[in-house]
Amino acid sequence: MTVIESIQGNIQTVPLHNRTTDTLLLEWFETGKRVLRRSTVNGREIALRFLREAPLLQEGDILYMDEHTIIAVTIAPATAIVLTPATMADMAAICYEIGNKHLPLFLQGNQVLIPFEEPLFRWLEARGYVPAKEERTLSNMLRSNVMPHNHTSGSSLFSKILQLTSK
Repeated sequence: MTVIESIQGNIQTVPLHNRTTDTLLLEWFETGKRVLRRSTVNGREIALRFLREAPLLQEGDILYMDEHTIIAVTIAPATAIVLTPATMADMAAICYEIGNKHLPLFLQGNQVLIPFEEPLFRWLEARGYVPAKEERTLSNMLRSNVMPHNHTSGSSLFSKILQLTSK
């Protein structure tokens, strides 16, 4: 078993140099796990063990790399609610409403994606939005949670808020 403790890069930016790519297929909700045990598409057992904060894995993240092989993340498509706001005011309102429900939110280009839930879909329609139900890869999740345990680095949202309020 291979233990993964860090991301080695992304296949979009790291030269592959004729290495064979093996895929770790994850569901969108598994991309933020700190500890996870899975097998790759080719049957190699791996264990994710991120000791600090979970890195929120993205499509194409390289988990393992040697001279012959790369193990990269692929996020499985899922049924999603897709919204394409017409204006920035609509974008803000949609993100606020969804965030107020504490649901995961994904941004892809000028679209907002949410994992599909029938009641939410109907609620969005009733509010005058035009949601679509599509199979999409849910990546680029917004990190909206404030993580106060990370303020030692001085760069977290929580520490920045503390700095602004202490002036």
